[in-house]
Amino acid sequence: MPALVADTHAVVWYLLESPRLSRIALARMQQAVAAGDPILVPTVSIVELIYLTDKGWVTPVAQERFYRRLDDPEADLRVVPLDRAVAEAVARIPRNQVPDMPDRIIAATALHLGVPLVTRDGRIRASGIETIW
Repeated sequence: MPALVADTHAVVWYLLESPRLSRIALARMQQAVAAGDPILVPTVSIVELIYLTDKGWVTPVAQERFYRRLDDPEADLRVVPLDRAVAEAVARIPRNQVPDMPDRIIAATALHLGVPLVTRDGRIRASGIETIW
C-alpha cells in the first residue's frame, strides 16, 4: 500500500484510536504503515492542531501524542514541509470548492505528492482530489 497524506482530523483520530475515523481510512492507514510507508502530515496540520487545542476542540493529550510521534524518527508519522511545490499546487485546488486555506494546503500536499488524502471533509472529497474515507 503506498504512502498517503492525512488531514488533521484523521491524524488526531488515528492517534486517539477514535471510532470517528472510518474503518476504511483506518485500514488504509494501517496498511501503509505495515508496508513501511509513513502517514504523511502536512506542516499546516501542526499549526491547525495548535489552534484546535487552543479552542478546546482537541485535548492536550492528543497534541502531546501528535508531537511525540512526529519527534520519533521510527514512528509512523512524517511531516511534509510546505515548500514552493506544495504552495504552487494550491492553485490546482479550486477555491470555490475548498475555500479554507489550510484545507487547500492539505489537499495540495497530497496532490503534489501524487498520493491519496485521508479526509472526512466533504468539500475536499467533492473537489476531485483522490481521497480515502
